[in-house]
Amino acid sequence: MSLLFIAWRNFRYRALSSFLTTLSLTLGVGLVVLVMSVYGIISEAFVRNASVGYNLVVGPKGSTLQLTLNAVYYLSQPIENLPYTEYMEFYPKEKRAEMVRTFGGDPALGERDGVYAGFMTDGYAIPLALGDYFGEFRVVGTTPDFFELLKHGPDADQPFTFEEGRNFEFHNEENSYFECVLGSRVAAQMGMRVGDVMKPTHGDPEGKGHGQGFQIVGVLDPTGTPNDRAAFVNLEGFYLLEGHAKPIPDDAVIVLPESAETAGPDDPLLLTIPEREVTSILVRNGNLMMAPMLQNRIKESVRAEAATPIGEINKLMTMIVGPLMQALLAITLITCVVAAVGVLVAIYNSMNDRRRDIAVMRALGARRGSVTWIILFESLIIALVGGIAGWVLAHLGILAASPLIEARTGVQVGFFSMSTYELYLLPLVIGLSLLAGIVPAASAYRTDVGTNLSA
Repeated sequence: MSLLFIAWRNFRYRALSSFLTTLSLTLGVGLVVLVMSVYGIISEAFVRNASVGYNLVVGPKGSTLQLTLNAVYYLSQPIENLPYTEYMEFYPKEKRAEMVRTFGGDPALGERDGVYAGFMTDGYAIPLALGDYFGEFRVVGTTPDFFELLKHGPDADQPFTFEEGRNFEFHNEENSYFECVLGSRVAAQMGMRVGDVMKPTHGDPEGKGHGQGFQIVGVLDPTGTPNDRAAFVNLEGFYLLEGHAKPIPDDAVIVLPESAETAGPDDPLLLTIPEREVTSILVRNGNLMMAPMLQNRIKESVRAEAATPIGEINKLMTMIVGPLMQALLAITLITCVVAAVGVLVAIYNSMNDRRRDIAVMRALGARRGSVTWIILFESLIIALVGGIAGWVLAHLGILAASPLIEARTGVQVGFFSMSTYELYLLPLVIGLSLLAGIVPAASAYRTDVGTNLSA
């Protein structure tokens, strides 16, 4: 009969004690696995969402991390706004002149290239305007280019697709400038679909309603990005909402757009360039090797700041999430040590009841080393059963919570979604359990045969 089989028989014979000891180890390992999985989910949510189709985020002077959180993740509040002319600096004079003709403004704006236009060959700049909410979700004013030019996914190579409907248009006869697209989570939680009307509130979720609604023309497929948790509206319609026009001096001279001459009495007049502001600008320059030069040039501006999303997220992970992970790993180690001590106490306390059994085994020819290995094998069995059961229990919990996790973070998790640190957990638990088994094994090794047989 093998020593491992004898250890298994001993484990089964002391069923209640073995169960309670294994249960405590199972709960400890399960807790550790959950902690590691939470960290892994948080890390993946931030890192994968930093892989966007643009390489710079431009906004007003201030914290680059806050700018990134606001423009990429729609978290935090905007620092301030930039004048629309700052957005125009990314375009050559032909495009700038077209903007003046379309929106109205100083004709001189169209007589020169933008300051950053030389960096933008085959690139793009997409404006964002924030400030409104739809329920708890941010409303993002932008252009149709957002869904036509940007990509998402781990390699930023997947185009946006629609579960229902289409992208909004700059203008059409049916809905004028008031069309919107909902992220998948917004549509599901708010119970909205194509054909419904979305009415944003100003400033915060409990703010004053604008009255003017946006026709929902599209619902995005889930992307696993913050875009699932936002409502996107036509930037021109956003500007036309009450309170969204930038105040201008009474004595300012405003040149109206060419379309104002032919506009009917019911046609909304677009805001002129002096009345426009943007919260941030998503920029991808044509030659990525020139991105640092463009970033430095933008930083020389009086008003604007530029941030690299991936760099800022890595900084966040290093400054905040990294130290948090170190603390979690310390808690993990303490939890494993406590579980190992539990194994030690349980087996050691059973030694008084087993001294006679050990003495009989010795009298029948068992060597001291064999008795020692039987006790160590019992520790190994508890470690294996408790460790595997704890892992399975934790991942069953993760699997049960996977719909909520995906809805909240966009990260898809399954039963076998693992953190790298989990690979080291079971060997650590086994090692600590074997160390814990040394004390009772030594006690078994020193058991006196004559004394315990005659007792």
